[in-house]
Amino acid sequence: MVMTMIDIVPALLDLIQRDFNNALSKNKKLKEIKEKIEEGKATYAQAYEYSKEVGTTLADVFSKHITSEQLPDGKMYYNIAERILNPTLSNNHKIVVQVSIEIQEQLNKSIGINLKGVKPKLNQFRIDSLINRIEKEEIFDNVAWILQEPVINFTQSVVDDTIKENVNFQGESGLYPKVVRSANYADACDWCKKMEGVYKYPTISDDVYTRHDRCRCTVEYYPGDVRRQNVWTKEWR
Repeated sequence: MVMTMIDIVPALLDLIQRDFNNALSKNKKLKEIKEKIEEGKATYAQAYEYSKEVGTTLADVFSKHITSEQLPDGKMYYNIAERILNPTLSNNHKIVVQVSIEIQEQLNKSIGINLKGVKPKLNQFRIDSLINRIEKEEIFDNVAWILQEPVINFTQSVVDDTIKENVNFQGESGLYPKVVRSANYADACDWCKKMEGVYKYPTISDDVYTRHDRCRCTVEYYPGDVRRQNVWTKEWR
C-alpha cells in the first residue's frame, strides 16, 4: 500500500502570510515612517528602519509557525523550503523596494531632478542559498536560526541594493552622487568601522554596500551637484 504524504505548504503559507500582514498593519513604527514619507521628510535612514521592522516581523512569524514538530520527519525538505521562502522573501523585497523608491524619488525632487527611482532586481541567489542550507539539515530545529537574523539581513540588503542601483544610474547619467556609510551601533565590527566614510561616484566600490551577518550599518544617499555649465556660453543650468 502506497502512503500519500499530506502537503502542508498551502495551509502553512496561509498562516504565515495572514499573521505577517496582520502584524505589519498593527506596527506603529511602520505607520510613523509612512507618515514621514507622505510628508516628504523621509531619508534612507527611515528605509533601513522600515526594512528592519519588516524583516523582524517575518522572522517572528517563521519562529511561531515553523518548527520540527510541524514538518514531516522534523525536516524542511527542499520543496517545502522553496515554496515557503520564495514567496515570503520576494514579498519582503517588494515591500521594501516600494518604500525605498518613494524616498529616492523625493530626494531626487529635492534637488530638482525629475528622475524615476530605479528598482533593484530580486537577489534570488541569496534566497536560494538559504533554501539550500536549510534542506541539508536533517532536523529543522538545528538550523532554525537561518529563518531569523539572515531573514532580517536579507530584507535590509534590499535598501543597500536600491541605493546602489540609483547611485550607478545617476552617475552614468552625468551626476555625481555620494553615499555615506556609517557603523553607528554598539557592536560594530572592525571591518565595518574601517568602511565608514564618504564615497563619491564613480569611486564607490561594491564593498560599501556589503552587509555581513548581523550587520546594522547604514548607507545614506546624497544627490550630487545637478548644475551643468554650457561650454560655449558659460551659462549654468
